[in-house]
Amino acid sequence: MCRSIRVLRKRDLIVTPGDVSAAALQFVRKVSGFHKPSKINQAVFDDAVREIAQATEKLLERLGAGVVTGA
Repeated sequence: MCRSIRVLRKRDLIVTPGDVSAAALQFVRKVSGFHKPSKINQAVFDDAVREIAQATEKLLERLGAGVVTGA
């Protein structure tokens, strides 16, 4: 479905919160059909991106490929 989303679980790949957020944004754009939502829909769009990013981080953590939050 979203070919432009990078695979985030690869050996020796350092995944950052920015990587997770970018993937979540691409997913929400694809599903919603909005590249940039209207002002009325912006809060809902942003909430969806945040929730998907959180679910992605949780998934990666459970798969043993956690997200690096600090350098």
